[in-house]
Amino acid sequence: MDVTASTGVPDDDARWQRPEAPAEAAGPAPPAPPPDRSSGYPGPPRTVPPPPDWHPTVVPQPPPPRVMPAQDMDALDEEERSARTVTYGIGLVAGAIALILMCLLCARVFF
Repeated sequence: MDVTASTGVPDDDARWQRPEAPAEAAGPAPPAPPPDRSSGYPGPPRTVPPPPDWHPTVVPQPPPPRVMPAQDMDALDEEERSARTVTYGIGLVAGAIALILMCLLCARVFF
């Protein structure tokens, strides 16, 4: 392998071109000999076929889901309204208690 720079005309591709082949080797390459089975890896072992009545396990299908009962949308709306009323009522009571406590604490500070 030539690793030195040439002293002639610089040709950047000359270093990467194949070397000139001899005239007798210019023909097609001879075919590779068949692999020798007497030595080396003989290949995978032969498999035994399964019995004719063999089949994979069958997973039973679950039953289809049951039908859900129908929803009464008017009753649901009424329950939501009453729940909102209770929530607002509890919030108003808590706010009133907090306001009274703040007034009492501020009255002690100022008076």
